[in-house]
This record gives sequence, C-alpha cells and structure tokens, in this order.
Amino acid sequence: MGSAASEPRTAQHLAPTVDRSVKVLVVGAFGVGKTTLIRAVSEIPMLSTEESITTASVGVDPRRDEKRTTTVAMDFGRVTVGSDTALYLFGTPGQRRFWDLWSGLADGAVGALVMVDTRDLAQSFEVLDQLEEHTRLPVAVVVNEFPDSPRHALDEVRAALDLPKGTPVVSGDVRGRPRAVEALTTLVAHALELRRAEGVAA
Repeated sequence: MGSAASEPRTAQHLAPTVDRSVKVLVVGAFGVGKTTLIRAVSEIPMLSTEESITTASVGVDPRRDEKRTTTVAMDFGRVTVGSDTALYLFGTPGQRRFWDLWSGLADGAVGALVMVDTRDLAQSFEVLDQLEEHTRLPVAVVVNEFPDSPRHALDEVRAALDLPKGTPVVSGDVRGRPRAVEALTTLVAHALELRRAEGVAA
C-alpha cells in the first residue's frame, strides 16, 4: 500500500499527563497492512525490520505484485490516545514461518488487533487460530479497505470469520491516521471492558 498524506504528529516525548501504558499486538496475514497502520499512527520514528522480498520466497510466501518488502521480526511504534494513555504497538511478521515469534511478542499485551484483507479472507482463519492457540488475547478485527477490495457488511465479515460474540469489527483505509487510531482504541476499550468484567484491574 502506498503512503497516505502525512498527518501532524505530537512530540516524541510522552506528555506529562500520560499515566498509563498499554501494549498492543498488531497481527495479520502477509501483506494486510500491519506496517502501514503502525507507520500511520506512530508519533515516534517507527522501528521496522523490513527486508526486500527476493526470489527465495517464491513458493514459500504468498505473492503481492505491489509488495516489495516484508517484516521479518517486528514493527514497533507508539501513539498517545486521549491525554493519559500511551499505546505501544508491536507488529508481527505475516509469513507463517515467523509465527513462532508471536507468543513472545504477545507477552504483556492487552489485546491483538487482527487486520483482515477481504481479497483473501481465508488467510485470516489461520491467523485467528494461531492467536487462540498461542496467546489467548482479546481480539478486535479491522477490515483494511484496499482500493480493489470487495466491500462486505461488517456482520458478513464477522460471520465469515466465525468470530466470538462481542468481538468488535471495524473497517477503513488504515493509511489514514484517524481510521487507524479508531481501530486501535476500539481494541483497547474492548480488552479493558473484558478485564473489568473478569474483575481484573485495568
């Protein structure tokens, strides 16, 4: 995905009003836009472990004609929401051969934002299974609206993915900061609500 127009960024240092830090996992299949989302919202220079896609990946990774690089370890960024909460974003690699890294990256996370591409929805089944097997984190889903993506009602996406009742599903072009922040805050609100319901301190 190409970069959207730059949005204003806040200062790189945390505001003195920030009194809560929250770790968030950003996951999804290969090429769904995880790096793009983190880059769109991060108010600090994003740490990225992208490498060029080479012919060695032919027959191993899915192909995206427009995709030239891929994350091989993780992406990292930070965004402040409201005046008091900093979200630390950890983006996972999309290729299956790197999925063993997920459980380590998930340690201490409040939840996982699952990115979905309706051009290849089947890839998301394996992502959700991986999360359930290795992390047990609360989940919210964002349907990333690529220009050529089929558009479906969110209830249809929820049914197709067989999501548990109450799992939030939102959609939008995450190249834009407002939609990316909306998806992240939806996840955090859902995760904290589940913690309160379970009697766990937020």
